[in-house]
Amino acid sequence: MKRFKLFFLFIFFTTVVFSQSYDGKGDIKLNIGYDLYGFGNGIRANIDYGLTDLFSVGAGASYYFSNPDNDYYLYGRTAIHLGLLLDFPSKFDLYPSIQVGYLSSNDVGFDAFIGAKYFFTDKVGVYAEIGRNGSIGLSINL
Repeated sequence: MKRFKLFFLFIFFTTVVFSQSYDGKGDIKLNIGYDLYGFGNGIRANIDYGLTDLFSVGAGASYYFSNPDNDYYLYGRTAIHLGLLLDFPSKFDLYPSIQVGYLSSNDVGFDAFIGAKYFFTDKVGVYAEIGRNGSIGLSINL
């Protein structure tokens, strides 16, 4: 039993210590969350791919429940990840970002925001993005 506890503690601490919020080139994150305000209230999902240690690009979609004019929003996005640049702890990242896309009301959607991610393990974390369109949710390291 003592060996099991030691093994469990070892696995737990190694996943917590080595969790990364942004790994740079080749990093892939899946974000699933809820849009709180902006174009509407609803669910969202996007995926980001790291091009360099600072820049990522991605794409996503939101489906809105509260706005009869806008049922959905399809967008592309880019971000500048400041966690490595500002020497934040590896579990935390701060990123200004923009996204541009198509709203179902035949309008162009533009959003600029600042976001933050915090990873509890090497695979799972949380995020919040505040700007013209705000959201919170779960971030998964792929």
